[in-house]
Amino acid sequence: MGYSLNGWPEPVVPVQLISNSGITEIPAKYIKPPTKRPSLESLETKVDTDLYIPVIDISPLIRGSDHTDEVTHAISHACKEWGFFQVVHHGVTPDLVQKMKDVWREFFYSPIAVKKIYSNNPTTYEGYGSRVGVDKEAILDWGDYFFLYLLPESTKNLDKWPKLPPNLREITEKYGEEVMKLCKVLIKAISKSLSLDESYMLKAFGGDDNIAETLRVNYYPKCPQPELTLGLSPHSDPGVITVLLADEHVKGCQVKKGDSWVDIKPINGAFIVNIGDQIQVLSNAIYKSVEHRVVANAQSERFSFALFCNPRGDMTIGSAPELVDPLSKPLYDPITFDEYRMYVRTRGPLGKLQVESLKAA
Repeated sequence: MGYSLNGWPEPVVPVQLISNSGITEIPAKYIKPPTKRPSLESLETKVDTDLYIPVIDISPLIRGSDHTDEVTHAISHACKEWGFFQVVHHGVTPDLVQKMKDVWREFFYSPIAVKKIYSNNPTTYEGYGSRVGVDKEAILDWGDYFFLYLLPESTKNLDKWPKLPPNLREITEKYGEEVMKLCKVLIKAISKSLSLDESYMLKAFGGDDNIAETLRVNYYPKCPQPELTLGLSPHSDPGVITVLLADEHVKGCQVKKGDSWVDIKPINGAFIVNIGDQIQVLSNAIYKSVEHRVVANAQSERFSFALFCNPRGDMTIGSAPELVDPLSKPLYDPITFDEYRMYVRTRGPLGKLQVESLKAA
């Protein structure tokens, strides 16, 4: 099937507008096939302390104390067993986090005419949107978002940044700056955990000053039939690592563990971190990116902030020679990140099919 990134294949209707209309049944284009719907168990509140993703105090990495090896070991274990972990004492101030929540909530509560000024297109995804991928037959997800390029500066298009609230840009840029510091600390620790030089991954992904950063602010409105749809379909993230600020009051994000979907129970003040496809490729699958999804909610809306740390677009990423068994060969064919991310921009979120498509013959 051919795809075009010149525009969306059909008019885009914000999910917030559909939800606010008072409908009791969701439109057919949001109804997932029976095998892809969340189970009723997934939508019910349950507590299973055996299935909490790891929580790691990374303050030794932030301070550069004597206990960094313990933290690096904990990160290694989390990457191997889950592909996800939560970090606490991460150095990003609670005041900045709260301001970030407040300004973007105010934006999404603004009139639809204001938001549509920033409507995005499939070429860059910058701006306000409600779908991913240009496949006309795709079943859509129950969520809206705002996508921005933060770094490098040359990729930032300020025409796509909301002018209101007036302090949104300043707060978002400061948030991006602080979280990028965290990303670099984590990438160095992940690199070290693979017995590589701590600077190896940063260099492989473009260098300390050229690694890319994007932000997706997610808004999931109330859904009258959450058992029929998803806020975001199963996928692994295409980049290096993702740092997610989740709503600690409304559950939604789930990670795949074996054949089961496990609720991530956010800790107040923590960030949820997951490794992306580029780390799976570079580590030659020692660490694997993991499918995750978002379920819809009938009672409550939900916000989250996904900050993506990505390779420089023109960097060719392949398996690190140091991590390839001498008796085997690299598992993945090298590809630039610009080429790689075109997969999801055309086809939307499709589980692990994207990274699997890179497997060497």
